[in-house]
Amino acid sequence: MSDVLPREVLICTIARLLDGVRHVAVGASSPIPAAGAMLLRAMKEAGGAVGPRISILGSVEHNFFTNGSAELFDCAGQGRIDAFFLGGGQIDGFGNVNLVGIGDYPRSSVRWPGSFGSAYLYFVVPRVILFREEHTSRVFVEKVDFVSAPGVSPEGVFRSGGPIALLTGKGLFRFDKTRPGFELESVHPGHDLAEIKQATGFRFEHDAEPRQTALPDGSTLELLRGRVFDELAEPYPEFAAQMRRELVAVDA
Repeated sequence: MSDVLPREVLICTIARLLDGVRHVAVGASSPIPAAGAMLLRAMKEAGGAVGPRISILGSVEHNFFTNGSAELFDCAGQGRIDAFFLGGGQIDGFGNVNLVGIGDYPRSSVRWPGSFGSAYLYFVVPRVILFREEHTSRVFVEKVDFVSAPGVSPEGVFRSGGPIALLTGKGLFRFDKTRPGFELESVHPGHDLAEIKQATGFRFEHDAEPRQTALPDGSTLELLRGRVFDELAEPYPEFAAQMRRELVAVDA
């Protein structure tokens, strides 16, 4: 079994974060979160248990919705989606997400696709995982320029959902809504605390010597590189092919 690739660490970490969910929804441009959900399902079924239902927007094989996002929002509002993923051009230390652009709205100097249903899903899905592979101070800022989706809400506002974690290419953070703020839980192989501090624009809690993110064992890697990458080829063919090319290069 070849060395563990950085993206495989992310996929396996997502599988652990999703443990216990019944239904996870994934966006049309989220191959790493989708792979994490698929890996959890494969691991559960390999152990004789029932894996989670996975809904991937844009997929034919892994999506039971027939009316796209409208049904996704209905399902989430009824409490039938346990986990979802959000990213953003900017994310701050309070879990606020910016999907609109940089600068004072509406005269943003840089524009992104827009908020779409992010704020709604952030409020109603109980286990929202913030995911952004790039970990730089331009993404993780002290304060977002525009709040597309707030990480926390004022007292008296009913909210069943919100962030539980932030996963990046450098580390895993847990979110504490009582403070509110992030705490570094683990550092991925090849990175360290000083590097993460340098690349993060907001303050976060951390141990003096944070532990390393757990690596997958051989049986988990076998499932990931076999069944999961096979399943992933339908909704995300280029990503699955790229991962296989990287594995061949490592083995060469």
